[in-house]
Amino acid sequence: MSDRQTVPELMGENDVVDLLVRQHAMIRDLFDEVEESLTGSRRADAFERLVRMLAVHETAEEEVVHPYARLKIEDGDEVVDDRLAEEREVKQMLADLEKLGTDHPGFSGHLQMLRAAVLAHTRAEERYEFAQLRARTSVAERRAMAAGVKAAEALAPTHPHPGTESVVMNLLFGPSLAIVDRTRDVIRQAMRGQVG
Repeated sequence: MSDRQTVPELMGENDVVDLLVRQHAMIRDLFDEVEESLTGSRRADAFERLVRMLAVHETAEEEVVHPYARLKIEDGDEVVDDRLAEEREVKQMLADLEKLGTDHPGFSGHLQMLRAAVLAHTRAEERYEFAQLRARTSVAERRAMAAGVKAAEALAPTHPHPGTESVVMNLLFGPSLAIVDRTRDVIRQAMRGQVG
């Protein structure tokens, strides 16, 4: 999977549910790629793409999708609060795994735990939130949300920041965190000789 394919803000889907479900499939593929890359720079590169994808995806859901779902779906507050709790857990696991590093002997075991948590979360989103969004919103609403998600992903932090799972926290801290994250990403790439 190329770097360009894992830049969610450039995806072509115009329906927010289709967009997010496709991103969930990409996340599963990225987990496979990390697991298949046993060691070295290939694994580190795949893991970096996974981290970025999860970080920008969750931020966009928190800023755009979840607030709308609270208003539109049955038991919206309860459904969204459950998803936010899962997202906080996933972000913490991802941050811990990122600190551990891909060469650590315990990386694979922690990656498996993260994968299980992420897959449980995506299934819950698709079942309890996205299905209702599709049923209770118009095509125009879903198109507008897709545009909003892509815009949020283009400006989102590229690393996990547990504790920023609300719209307010994302809007207050997200832009500065995104600048720091994206600057750090460019520096890491330049140090590896990948920026030209």
